[in-house]
Amino acid sequence: MNALTQKLHTLGQSLWIDNITRQMLDDGTLARYLSELSVTGLTSNPTIFEHAIGTGNSYDEQIAALAGHGKSGEELFFGLALQDLTRAAGLFQPVHEATGGIDGWVSLEVSPLIVDDAAQTVEAAARLHAAAARPNLYIKIPGTAAGIKAIEASIFAGVPINVTLLFSREQYLAAAGAYMRGIERRIAAGLDPKVESVASLFVSRWDVAVKDQVSPEYRNRLGIAIARRTYKAYRDLLAAPRWKELAEAGAHPQRLLWASTGTKDPEAPDTLYVEALAAPDTVDTIPDKTLQAFADHGNIAAVMPLDGGDAEAVIAEFGRQGIDDGALATRLQHEGADAFTKSWNSLLAGLRDKTSQLTGVTSK
Repeated sequence: MNALTQKLHTLGQSLWIDNITRQMLDDGTLARYLSELSVTGLTSNPTIFEHAIGTGNSYDEQIAALAGHGKSGEELFFGLALQDLTRAAGLFQPVHEATGGIDGWVSLEVSPLIVDDAAQTVEAAARLHAAAARPNLYIKIPGTAAGIKAIEASIFAGVPINVTLLFSREQYLAAAGAYMRGIERRIAAGLDPKVESVASLFVSRWDVAVKDQVSPEYRNRLGIAIARRTYKAYRDLLAAPRWKELAEAGAHPQRLLWASTGTKDPEAPDTLYVEALAAPDTVDTIPDKTLQAFADHGNIAAVMPLDGGDAEAVIAEFGRQGIDDGALATRLQHEGADAFTKSWNSLLAGLRDKTSQLTGVTSK
């Protein structure tokens, strides 16, 4: 086992790979990540699947078979995705069982086309989770206004949720509130309070958004400051009476997850975010390239401070340089949703073209 990745695991942080392809399942790459690099889960999103399915021919046989059974569009895509994710879930099942359901998860996102419809999102989350028939598959729901309603309802229904597209402390707290309300409703109804969830805060996109608007010494510092501010809110919530009451009833915490942790700036260290986000009771989802870089030359000099450290001072300096972090968080969430929708539409278009090539029949 790699000593550097194991150090994060020992610290209490789960490492999940931010990728899935059929090739990495077939050639043993994912299994090696688990056995050699302490990887204990994975996440997916429309962009990841767009790249995976659009490259090579690993999916051709199943696409032809599903098309032959009349499947097309989103139904065809979810057939492909669920095959990959259920295989991955099987790899992580021993971790899931050993940790009492806290770790060992894979994630599948609902269609971005229903992001503003809470009722459709709740229905889709329940349907996809049932179709997977795996206890360790999260359904990803964006932490938008409609998503917050869907998260509460889905948790109450017993569907494990990965809340995605969170960009601020306030958005995180809204997601955490939805999770707790869902658990409280289950307790009131006499249901098992153990319904797992993670809340995914996107980090590096902050720094990409402001890189040309701030002084050089403050480049690549805003995302980490936002993460520290949010981590303080997370730890404060876990220490609060409301959460302690739920924990005493048997609920597990909704863990804070770091997303978008690959370094985008070529002049910055390639392990920048992994090192800065080392924190107990969290998850870090990282791209393959970043995982391999950290395993090769990473260094954990300090653990994230419980009190947020210098987060507020750093964010205040960005304010003095003209950055409104509240407005930017809202913009980043909208842009993230739009990007996933664009990838989704491109993915479906690619599937239509591939189906036509393989079967000679133009699908809808």
